[in-house]
Amino acid sequence: MSAFAPVTDAELAQARQDPQFRQQLLKQSLALLLARLQKLRAKPATANASTEQIREGVQLAVRLAELIQAASGPSSGA
Repeated sequence: MSAFAPVTDAELAQARQDPQFRQQLLKQSLALLLARLQKLRAKPATANASTEQIREGVQLAVRLAELIQAASGPSSGA
């Protein structure tokens, strides 16, 4: 897993204009977040992350997944 590289202003500007790039950026962010959560989960509870931090990470992962799904087009269910 690579170190976290913050999204640049140029990438944000491109994501606003290019839906395909935006979805790719969201997917990369989700993959990085899930990898980090997996790593934190494997550590003992006394390590770096608290239960609350992991919970917040999971909530963020769910939100990212919702954004990816919404960006992929209209859903078939109503």
